[in-house]
Amino acid sequence: MLDYIYPLIRAGLFRLDPEVAHHLSLSALRLGERAGLLKLAFSGAGLDEPVEVLGLRFSNRIGLAAGMDKDGDTIDGLGRLGFGSIEIGTFTPRAQAGNPKPRLFRLIEQEAIINRMGFNNGGIAAGVANARRARTFRGVLGFNIGKNKDTPNEEAAADYLECLRQAYPMADYIAVNLSSPNTPGLRDLQGPETCARLLETLQREQTRLAGEHGKRVPLLFKVAPDLDDGHIRDLSAVFLAGGLDGLIATNTTLDRDLVASHPHAAEAGGLSGRPEFAKSTAVLQAFASHLGGRIPIIGVGGISSLEDAQAKLRAGASLVQVYTAFIYQGPRLIRQLARGLA
Repeated sequence: MLDYIYPLIRAGLFRLDPEVAHHLSLSALRLGERAGLLKLAFSGAGLDEPVEVLGLRFSNRIGLAAGMDKDGDTIDGLGRLGFGSIEIGTFTPRAQAGNPKPRLFRLIEQEAIINRMGFNNGGIAAGVANARRARTFRGVLGFNIGKNKDTPNEEAAADYLECLRQAYPMADYIAVNLSSPNTPGLRDLQGPETCARLLETLQREQTRLAGEHGKRVPLLFKVAPDLDDGHIRDLSAVFLAGGLDGLIATNTTLDRDLVASHPHAAEAGGLSGRPEFAKSTAVLQAFASHLGGRIPIIGVGGISSLEDAQAKLRAGASLVQVYTAFIYQGPRLIRQLARGLA
């Protein structure tokens, strides 16, 4: 039934400021889960088609990308919609408000979004506490971690280490966000030498934490779509030499070529949604070519149909994530993708 009324719900939400609509939607999901309405609406969805990636069992290949549930307080509600995995965050060591508003813009004709949120979140400790309160989600839970805006890049490793330590007991995997365009200088951490040092530092702590907690939590790096071939080749060599567990390709793009005529095109921030698909998929394919199947890849960026998801898998992804198209199309997209890929 929700599939039929979602266009009406969306029409109402799209009359609101995008960020207000975002928070209202998550609140509705939390309320619907507590009241048992989501269980009734989505019971017997039949989306399980298990696949093992990263040493983890995913109930299906469709995940929710980071950025939707920034504080991890809507895991059960979102999980009820059929996602095989949910990635929460991005979390920083200390709570931060993010960038000034407005910072979220819809490009409706292009089924796209521009955001410059700036890692607004309540901090990693609050995120972990929220995750502990989740009760019904049985899928794979990822934590996406970053650095605080006022932490200089020379000290970024300490921020990532702090988030890694706190998230480790609750996380099924941890994604290291090096690629958001909305924290000044963050993408500089994608330099091959800097990236290699950070990977080595985090892996040492990963090994220590594995001994302390009796489990090994995979470590993934999330990269930008705005990388040239040489940069992709160099990073691939770093990831192979360092034994990275997994890669997420890609984050949002700074490219505005396909939306240049839109009134919001000049807004600063990362572009996500349908216009990003081709560029993101090309970067995914380039990484897959260099990595040769030795490091699993989660494909994200511009997926808005089953054909798009299949193209990500053909390009070299083992799993896919969605975000923007989920906002535009609603829960039916999750079922279409999960059943189609199965």
